[in-house]
This record gives sequence, C-alpha cells and structure tokens, in this order.
Amino acid sequence: MKADPALAIPAVTFDAHGELKITASASSSPRDFDFLVGRWRMYHRRLNKRLENCQDWTEFESTDENFRILGDVGDTDTYYTTEMPGPDGTRGSGKPFEGVTVRLFDTKTKLWSLYWVASNVSALDPPVVGSFENNVGHFFCKDTFKGRDVIVVFRWDVRDKDNPVWSQAFSADKGKTWEWNWYNVSERIK
Repeated sequence: MKADPALAIPAVTFDAHGELKITASASSSPRDFDFLVGRWRMYHRRLNKRLENCQDWTEFESTDENFRILGDVGDTDTYYTTEMPGPDGTRGSGKPFEGVTVRLFDTKTKLWSLYWVASNVSALDPPVVGSFENNVGHFFCKDTFKGRDVIVVFRWDVRDKDNPVWSQAFSADKGKTWEWNWYNVSERIK
C-alpha cells in the first residue's frame, strides 16, 4: 500500500497571520462522502515512528460503518479494531479500540471539516479541512506532534469507489516535504 506518486499534495499557503489558506475546489459538494455509506473492512499500514526517518511499518485490520447525518451537510463513521498496535508497532495490549469521525460540509465556504476522536484519548483532534477534486480529496490542519509544529494532510483517493484509499502525511517544514505515515485500503462488506 503506497500513496499514488501521480497524486501531488496541493501547495500549502498561509495568510498574513500564519494560518492555512484553504479554498474549496469548484466541484466541492455535500455529497462527496456518499461513497463511504455502508460497512467496510480496512487494511492498514502504519509507520512505526513518525518524523524519525523510520522505515518500519505495522499492518493490521479494522472495520468501519459509515452513514449520513444532518441531511445534506454531514457524514459520520464508527471505526473499530480488536487491538490497536502501539505507536511503535508493538502488540499485546489486548484492548479494543474505537474511533469516530464526524465530517461536516460548510455550505458557505464549500469546505469539509473532518473531526476525529479516539477511545484512547477522548478528545477531538483539530479538524482537517478541504475538498475533493477529480475524486481525490485533500484535507489539512496545523497541529503538533511530540512538541513539533506539523501540518497534517488526509488524502481520500476514491477513483476506485469500491476500494477507496485513505492516507495521512505530516510536514514539519510548512509543506515543503511530506512523510506518509499511514495508509488504509477499504473493502466494502456486502
């Protein structure tokens, strides 16, 4: 599982106050996440150490159930795995892991905001914000990782709607370079 190198991450720009400038694509729509409605088996590949030139990955599986909320402006999912590997790939915690994503479409800006909360943290992460163009969505936020300022990008590649690919990358240099640290390919459960 690798990010498609033909899919460049859009350039990151900042306003005068250092905040990310994110503009919706012309085709951005409140129906962009309709492809996800239903149940999925997800195959993950996660980098064991982020921003440390690590080459070791851990693979695991999860399930996900997704549905629309709030009419035409929302989408949510519940993510579950029987055991989330530790950040360094270790196994053996024996604890199930759940997460919830809430995706909200702003009808004025035409941008999506994606909020994630995990059972082991119990707090919403800062939302990643963006839109889709040509069946590929890029969603960005500023965050910190182990005390370092980073920009986070989530990419949804839905050119194959039966096997969408989600991936995540971090940039510690304001978007000049990116380290991909998590991929998952989803397969619809029929």
